[in-house]
Amino acid sequence: MGRGKIEIKRIENTTNRQVTFCKRRNGLLKKAYELSVLCDAEVALIVFSSRGRLYEYSNNSIKTTIDRYKKACSDSSATSSVTELNTQYYQQESAKLRQQIQMLQNSNRHLMGDSLSALTVKELKQLENRLERGITRIRSKKHEMLLAEIEYLQKREIELENENVCIRTKIAEVERLHQANMESGQELNAIQALASRNFFSPNIMEGGAVTFSHQD
Repeated sequence: MGRGKIEIKRIENTTNRQVTFCKRRNGLLKKAYELSVLCDAEVALIVFSSRGRLYEYSNNSIKTTIDRYKKACSDSSATSSVTELNTQYYQQESAKLRQQIQMLQNSNRHLMGDSLSALTVKELKQLENRLERGITRIRSKKHEMLLAEIEYLQKREIELENENVCIRTKIAEVERLHQANMESGQELNAIQALASRNFFSPNIMEGGAVTFSHQD
């Protein structure tokens, strides 16, 4: 038959309790040794019996291991304290930001004419003054932009007028050149007509001196 499970509770019989302590203490010390060897772990085991006797095991100095334990606990406590402080700080900042957002939302609703019933006469007067100052700034900015646009249009109008003057001048110059070419063409046609009637010597067509021929 296999061994049954033992109920984990205080053994009332003193002799049985002492026997169980010796067996389990030796097993515990053996397990601590095996753990330190197999896993290269730093192990320190301290056991006090019910009679106050000390039993210990350590693969290093017990005092060194205890000092290391205290330092690890201290670092963990310090890290925990810093984490708690950071958490508190961010919670406070988050609360402040939520409050500011709520105030801005309320202010925007008031500016739009909503949720005014909770305001006092003094607060309504302050809101009215804010709106009037805002309207004044808006009108001033609009006036400034309109003046700038008018100035731009006037400047553009002058530029267009100068461009039109240049265009008209060029058109007049082209027309003058065209008229001159027309007159030159008419003179050439007249000379050719006279030449065809033998009024001029044929040399005139070749750039020679003008000679007259008489007909009987």
